[in-house]
Amino acid sequence: MNFSIADIEKEILLTSLRTANRKFQQIYPGDKPDRQAVHTVYGGANLFKADTCVRMGEIALKNLQTYAPDFITLANVLKLEGYEELPDEEKKKDKLIKKLGKMEESERKQHPAWLAYTVYNKIIEKLKTEAVEDFRIDFEDGFGNRSDQEEDATAVHAANELSDGMINKTISPFIGIRIKPFTEDLVTRGVRTLDIFLTTLLEKTGGKVPDNFIVMLPKVTIPEQVSTLIRLFEIMEKKNNLIPGTLKMETMVEATQIIMDDEGKNPLMKIVRAGEGRLIAAHFGTYDYTASCGITAKYQTMAHPVCDFAHHMTKVALGGTGIFLSDGATNIIPVAPHRGDKLTQKQEKENRQSVHNAWRIGYNHSMHSLTNGFYQGWDLNPAQLPMRYAATYNFFLSSMDDATKRLKIFVDRAAISTLTGDIFDDAATGQGLLNFFLKAMNCGAISEEEATATGLTVDEIRTRSFYKILEGRRNKKG
Repeated sequence: MNFSIADIEKEILLTSLRTANRKFQQIYPGDKPDRQAVHTVYGGANLFKADTCVRMGEIALKNLQTYAPDFITLANVLKLEGYEELPDEEKKKDKLIKKLGKMEESERKQHPAWLAYTVYNKIIEKLKTEAVEDFRIDFEDGFGNRSDQEEDATAVHAANELSDGMINKTISPFIGIRIKPFTEDLVTRGVRTLDIFLTTLLEKTGGKVPDNFIVMLPKVTIPEQVSTLIRLFEIMEKKNNLIPGTLKMETMVEATQIIMDDEGKNPLMKIVRAGEGRLIAAHFGTYDYTASCGITAKYQTMAHPVCDFAHHMTKVALGGTGIFLSDGATNIIPVAPHRGDKLTQKQEKENRQSVHNAWRIGYNHSMHSLTNGFYQGWDLNPAQLPMRYAATYNFFLSSMDDATKRLKIFVDRAAISTLTGDIFDDAATGQGLLNFFLKAMNCGAISEEEATATGLTVDEIRTRSFYKILEGRRNKKG
C-alpha cells in the first residue's frame, strides 16, 4: 500500500496528539470509584479507646431518640420534604407511623411522608451498625501542645488501644492519626509521634496496620513538607518490613498559601505530586482557614464566603484527579445546656430548642457541602452524627429519581455509541454518574438492588467501573 507524504505527516501529528491525550488521562483519570467515608470524626488522642467508635454510636443514638423520638419531630425541625402535611397530635402521629410501617416500600414511596420516614429510620440503623465511618486519632488541635513525655506516652497508649480495637473489631472502617504539622517548630514532634505510634502498633499487631489507615498532615503550605513525610514513610516501611506503599496520607487545606502561593498560582497539584501517589485526600480546615483570612472568631463558620472560594479553588485545582475532598467541621455542638434528672419544663424546653437549633445549623452546613460537591466533612462530637446522616440520606434519596433517569439514559446511549468506537470518553463521563450510586450505597442510603433501577445489573454495579460495564456489554453484543 502506498502512503502519501500527507498521510505520513498526519500519522506523526496523530501519534503526538495520542501521547498528549494519554498523558492528560493519567493526570486526570476522573473520580475514583473507591469508597469515600461521608465524614471524619476527630477526637483527642488522650481520649481514644479501643471502643471509642462504638460508644460514639450509642451516644449519638440516645441524642437522636431523646430530641427526636419519631420521624415527624425530625422532619419538622429540619423542614424535610412533606413536613407540612404531617400530623401534630400524638395519636395521629402514632397512627401514621404504624401505617407506614405496614406498607410495602413501593407503596410507602408514594406517600408524602416517605422521605422523612425513610431518612429517620436509616439514621437509626446506621447509628446502630456503623455510626462512625472514619476516625482520626488527633495529636494536633484536639490534643494540644503538651510535654514530650506526655505525648510520647499518649502515642504508645493510643497505638495499643488501636491494636485492641483491631482485634475486637470495634474500630471504624477508615481510621488514622493526625500528627503535628511539619513547620519548623513542630516537625520534630510530629515525626517523633508518628514513629512511636507506628512502631508500637506494628510490634503489637505483628506488622499490620488497619485497613484504610491514613496519616493526616495538617497546615501544609509547601510541597517539601509532603515529600518529607513520603521519605519518612519509606524509612518506616523498610524498618518495619511493610510492603512499599502501604502508608498513605492526606493533607489539609487550611492556609491561604495552599490556595495561592507567592507566584500567584494554586500549588495544590504540586503538593499532590509531592505525595507520589500516597496522598489520597485533601481536607478543608474551616477555622484555621478563616483565621488566616483575618476573619474574627464570631464569624468563623462554614457558611462564610471565603470558605466557598477556597472550596471552588480546590475543586478546580484537583477536579478529575481522583483525590478525595472533604469539607470542614461545624463547631456548634448539639448538646443540651441543662443536665440532670429533675429538670423544670422550662429547662427541658430550652434543651430542645438548643439542640434543635444546633441540628439545623449542622444539617444545613452538611447539605451546603453536598450540593457543592463535597461528599465528606468533619464531625467533632457524637451528638453531631445524626445530622451528618440526616443530610447525607436526604441528599441522596431526594436526588435518586433524577439521577436514576440520567444514568439509565446514558447507559443506553453509551452502549449503542460504543459499538464501533473508543469507549474512554463515555466511560469517563459515565463513571461520574455511576459514582453517585456507589456513594449512596456505601453510606447505606440505598441498596444494590435499588440501584438496578438504572438498568444496570448487580454484577455490573459491583465492578464499580463504567468502563468495564460498557466493555462487557459491547463484548456480549459482539
